[in-house]
This record gives sequence, C-alpha cells and structure tokens, in this order.
Amino acid sequence: MSVPVIAEEVLAPDGNPIDRRQVVWWEIGAFGFVMIVASALHFVFELSDFSEPVAVFGSVNESTFEHLKLFFWPGLLYTLVQHAFVKGRVNNYWYGKGLALLAVPVGIIVSFYLYLGVLLPIRGEGLLALDIGTGAVGVLLGNLVAYRLLVGRERGHKARNLGVAFMLVLAMMMATSAWFQPKIFLYEDFFGYEYTGQFGILDDYTNYLVFTGR
Repeated sequence: MSVPVIAEEVLAPDGNPIDRRQVVWWEIGAFGFVMIVASALHFVFELSDFSEPVAVFGSVNESTFEHLKLFFWPGLLYTLVQHAFVKGRVNNYWYGKGLALLAVPVGIIVSFYLYLGVLLPIRGEGLLALDIGTGAVGVLLGNLVAYRLLVGRERGHKARNLGVAFMLVLAMMMATSAWFQPKIFLYEDFFGYEYTGQFGILDDYTNYLVFTGR
C-alpha cells in the first residue's frame, strides 16, 4: 500500500508558512488595479493638453509599445505598495514582481498580434473588446508568474538583483519611449489598425481626439 506524499510547507523569511490565499488576493487586487488605471492612462496625454511630462506614463500615439507603458506604471506602483504589506511573508518578492512586470508586455504583444493575424485578413480591422482582452491576458500572465515565485522556495540574492534590474530597465524604456525609440513596428503608430510611419509624439492629433474635441 502506497503512502500519500504530503507536500512540505514553504516557509517565508519570517519563518512562518506562506499564506497562499493571501497571495492570491493580492494578485487579484493587482489585476483589477492595473486594468482600471491602464484604461484611464490611455487618455491622460490628451486630457493634459499634450503636456510632454505626462508622456512619461501616458500613451502619445497608437503604437503597441505606447500601450505597454499604460500597464507597466500601475503595475510598478502596486508592486511598491504591496511590498510594504507582505515584506517577510513571501519569497522572491523582487524577483517575482520583476519577472511579472516583464511577463505583462510579452503576454500583450503575443496575444495582440496572434489575434490580429487571424482577424485582420477576415474583417480588415481589429475589435476594441479583443484589444482590451490582450491587455487582460498580459496582466493575468504577470499575476501567475508573480504567484508562482512568491509562494515558491527562496531563490537568493542573485534572483532578487535580477528582478530589480528588470524593473529598472523596463522603467527606463517606458519613461523615454515618447522621445527615443527604435524605428520598428512595435513603436510605430498603429492608428486604425494601419501603420502610419509616425513615431513618438505626433505633430497633429486632430484625428486622435476623444474628449477634447476636434
């Protein structure tokens, strides 16, 4: 007769078993917070009357990359706030959150171009609901990555430093994308699901206005 194997509890730095349910709730909160704030940031550049300092965290055109930063900044903010509450109670915090912030744009890019690859040949344009859905896919992927690492065994200082490095590099890329970008499709304005040949801050936003009139 075989004896069932009981999984050994993973201990947090404070010496107590990690509360997996608490981590789940934190990640659910992260999903909701990021999705709501990202939706608001989509329009903040227009509402600021196209103020250049706002271009650090608001999208300045309809390129794929400009939309990635809408999800990065609220994710980073949530990460910094969450740390104050879960410090010492989970493992691999900075590594897990750094990889999660990296996983979000990967998930968005892959799901976005996969769905467009199917839909564009059929109807010539995408769907807003599916555009939003690709954002949700990316954020959910980040949540799953974070959960797996936060409740897993401690990976050590090298992993922590790697996670922090991911955050810093991503923050630099997101903060400067409005002014400095490689001339590749990810950074090219994709207005109306067509590449326009424009990058960064545009000269004319007449056709892009939603709230401030035309």
